[in-house]
Order: sequence, then C-alpha cells, then structure tokens
Amino acid sequence: MQHLFYLNKYFFKYRKRLLLGILFIFISNYFQSLQPQMIRQALDLVVDNITLYHTFDGFKLQSEVYSQLGRTLLYFGIIVLVLALLMGGFLFLVRQTIIVMSRLIEYDLRKEVFQHYEELHLAFYKKNATGDLMARVMEDVSKVRMYLGPAILYGLNLASLFTLVIISMLRVNVTLTLWSLLPLPILSVSIYYVSSLISKNSTKIQQQLSKLTSISQEVFSGIRVVKSYTQEKPMGHFFQEESQAYMDKSLKLARVDSLFQPTMLVLIGLSTIITVYVGGLQVAKGAITTGNIAEFIIYVNMLTWPVTSLGWISSLIQQAAASQKRINEFLSIKPEILSPKLAVDNAQSTQSEIRNPKSEIVFDAVSFTYPDTGIVALRNISFELLPGQKMAIIGRTGCGKSTIADLLVRLYDVSEGKITVDGVDIRQHDLNQLRQRIGYVPQDVFLFSDSVSNNVRFGRPDASQAEVETYTRHAAIYNEIAELPEGFETVVGERGVTLSGGQKQRVSIARALLKKPDIVLLDDCLSAVDTNTEKRILGYLGGDIADKTAIIITHRIYSLLEFDKIIVLDDGRIVEEGTHTELLQNKGYYFEQYEKQRMEDSNGNGER
Repeated sequence: MQHLFYLNKYFFKYRKRLLLGILFIFISNYFQSLQPQMIRQALDLVVDNITLYHTFDGFKLQSEVYSQLGRTLLYFGIIVLVLALLMGGFLFLVRQTIIVMSRLIEYDLRKEVFQHYEELHLAFYKKNATGDLMARVMEDVSKVRMYLGPAILYGLNLASLFTLVIISMLRVNVTLTLWSLLPLPILSVSIYYVSSLISKNSTKIQQQLSKLTSISQEVFSGIRVVKSYTQEKPMGHFFQEESQAYMDKSLKLARVDSLFQPTMLVLIGLSTIITVYVGGLQVAKGAITTGNIAEFIIYVNMLTWPVTSLGWISSLIQQAAASQKRINEFLSIKPEILSPKLAVDNAQSTQSEIRNPKSEIVFDAVSFTYPDTGIVALRNISFELLPGQKMAIIGRTGCGKSTIADLLVRLYDVSEGKITVDGVDIRQHDLNQLRQRIGYVPQDVFLFSDSVSNNVRFGRPDASQAEVETYTRHAAIYNEIAELPEGFETVVGERGVTLSGGQKQRVSIARALLKKPDIVLLDDCLSAVDTNTEKRILGYLGGDIADKTAIIITHRIYSLLEFDKIIVLDDGRIVEEGTHTELLQNKGYYFEQYEKQRMEDSNGNGER
C-alpha cells in the first residue's frame, strides 16, 4: 500500500465527497441490516399464531385471526420494501460521491503525469520508450482508478456491513454468531496468500503491456521502413510472440483469481450449514426463536457478496499498487532543466527580466558530454554574436552542430563553460521566456496530426490566417498548400506523413518565423528542398531575419546570405572561423566544400 499513499493528497482534495460517501454507505447498510430483523419478527409472528389459528378451528373467529395475520404480514412486507428503497437511494448517492470522486482523481492524476512528462528533460525521452510512457499515463492510471472507485467503495461497504451485521448478530446470540463466522479466519489466510501472487503477476502483466504498446507504436510510426524491407511477417511474428507472453501472464493471473469465487461460495455455504445446525440446537434449548435462525441465514447470505468481493478488491488493490509504483517511478524523476525560480539547488537565483532584449549571444569555453551516452559532443567552444549579426555553423555530420542549437534553447545544460544571452547566463533566464524569444527549426522536423494552418500557427496560436499565409509564402510553401484537397485546412496526418520531407521543412520554417522571434535558429532546415526553392526561401529569409540575431546550421554554403561570422566544426572543436572571404583564402575544409558545392550546382543537381 505504500505506493498508493501518493494518492492521499487527492483524497484530501476531495475529502467532502469521500466523507459523504462513507456516511451514505453506513446509512445504506444500516437500512439493509434492519430487513432481516423485520423478517425475523414476521416469521416469529407466524409461528406464534399458528397454534392460535388452529385453536379456533371450526369457529368463525378463525377467519378473523387469518385476516389479522395477513394484514400484519403485509405491514412487515411494506416496511421491508421501504427499507430496500431507502437502502437503494443512499446506495445511489454513494456512487455519486465515491465513483465520481474516483473519476475526478483519475482526471487529475492523468493530467499530472502528462504535465510531468512535458517538464522532463530530453535525456529522459532517449532512455524510455514512447509506448511505455503511453501505457503509464493510460493503462496504469486506469488501474489506479479501479482502486480509487470500486475497491474503496466495496471495501468500505464490506467494513460497514460487517460491523452492523456482527453487532446485530451478537445482540441475538453470541454462541451462534461465533459458529456462523467460524470459516472467516480461513478466508483471511487465503486472501493474504493469494494477494502476494496477484501483486507479482500484476507487475509482470503491466510491464509486458508496456512492451506491447512500444512495439505497436514503433511499427506504426516506421511502417514505411517495415513495408519497404518486406518485414511485415517477421514483425507480425514478433508481435505475436510478445502477445502470447502477455496472454500467458494474464491467464496465470486469471487462474489465481478463479480460486476466489468457488472458495468464497464454499465457505459461505459452510457458514449456512453451521447456522442451521447450531441454531436448531439453540432453539431446542429455548435460547433463540425460529425466526432468529432465518435472520442469521439472511445475515450470512447478506455477507456473501462483500466477502466474496474480498478477492476481487484485493486483486484491484494489488494491481493498482503495481501500476502506481510504475507511475511513481516517473513522477519521482526531477527535471534537470528548470527555470531559476523552480530550481531547488539554486534557491538564491533570481529570474532575470530582460526589459530591452538585444539578443547578444556568447559561448564561453563551452564543452558538453551527452549524459545518456557519455559521448563528448563539444570541446571548448567560444564565440560571440552581437545583436543583429548572422552566423553560419558548418561541418561534417556528427561534428556537434546540432548540439549547439540544443544547448542554446536549453534542451540540455552545458557540462563546462557557460552560454549568455544579453550578458545573462541562460540558466538564469526564465525558461519559457528564453524559448519564446527563439525561433527554432530543428533538424528532425515534426508536424502534428492537424491541419496545415494549425501546424504553422503552433508557433503563435493567436496569429491570424493572413499572417499564416504570409509566412508560408516566405517559406515558399504557399502554392503547394493551396493545391492540397482542403488547402490550409488539410490534415497532414501523424508526424506530417502526407507531406514530403521538403514540404515539412518549409512548414516548420513558416512556424518559426511566425513567432516573430528575437533569435532565429535554423538547423539544416533546407536539406530536402531543391536548389530553386532554396534560392526563393533564402531570398525571403534575408528580409525576415535582417534585424534579428541568426544562427544557421548547415552542411551547405549559402552564398545568397551574408554572414558576419562563419565557424567550421570538426570533432566538437572550432577548426576554422572567419568571414566567407577569409575562409576561402584559408584553403581549408570550408574552401573544399565551397568548390565541391559550386561544381554540383553547375552540373544542375536539382532535388537533394
């Protein structure tokens, strides 16, 4: 239960519903516990009046006795019916409080987990599969809700009904009560033993379900690769094997669960037999009446469902505990990238407020090693970019170009050195404000399964449709969007699957420029467009970023853009630095790339 203690804060939040639910449960069960007493009185009345009825055999008064007895029994029947209606009414209120509370907590918990996911650092997502994340926020939270609602409801129902029934039974006859409840210790031992088995199996099942979700997500996301390599059958067999493992684990749990119901019924049946036998002896002694035996049998059978539900409740609690443990594992992970006001280790930090942002960027002896892999990406990188200046970063694949972009938007924090924007270490900037000032087009373009218009507007949700269309023209994608079946309202599919690589890049450029950022950061965002389109984009880009600080990361050399500074990276180090003219004179890597590109362009290479 220690893992489920995390939910106590939600119980406190909805304490009014919970307390009302507990009150309604006791009231409902109180009316239910009165019904056997009414039936006992009615049965005793019948037994006591049978002799009187036969005494008047042959007399007219006998029909009067019969009529009076019928009216009395009808009176008891009406009382039992009223008690049943009252019990049902309060049981309805119980569901309106306890079950509704469980749904509200489910909503809060799922929202909390999702928001926590959004706050976690990039390294977390590299270590954990998407399918596992989805399983915890969906399946595991649903398992927890079954504890919050049905398990608590029927658990409280069992406790209250047991208390009321046993008190009522003890008032009648202590000996008969003890004999009737004799099988219960055996029941308790059985539940304790089976609960441990349920806990172990539930954890394994949830882990296997996460694995299945991850496999499905990867196959569907990479369906193009699966089909192009004709790996449908192997992937199908692999999924089948993992599904078989999930089924085997689920059947194992089902076999354990299946022991409860027959065991409960046998034990309840045994209690009934004991009640009739011992009760008969007590009647013979004159300790109780015949009606008391019927009363006890009703009490014992009244406990049948609550007692038999012990196994089900135990199973729900164990499964919820296993699921909450998995949820707590992620909730306990603290984000490594935080705004100063949220940082626990840096309580003295103050959130910087940039009144007149100038967008000056300085990398001061920056080195970085990826925490998830240990790969050294940058080594002692230093440069300064004044407000409004443009810089290009050029180098081979894997030389650390994209890492500079990730560090500037604080997807990671530097291992050594520091990065400042407008003279303030970016770790002292408010994270949201910092990222809001940067228009970033990452190398790995991502579009949501939404309309083209909304994908562009993701950069600034309050942008008008006219602004969206303007910036799609600047990204040289307007005409192609207009030709889509529904124009700007065309849904692009998951990850933008219905668009080509070049189209997705240009939509992302429009999205970034629509933000009207102070700093523009473009990471190899024209690699999938043809030369003519590239020239059109660069023509617009020159005007859009004329007054902005800009960093363009690329493996190509853009002669149409004038850069104040160009740096060339190799193995995480700056090996060349200067202007276009200076680097050509150095006859180094930059010069080689320029000559190679010039020859390719002259040979008429179109699409890349």
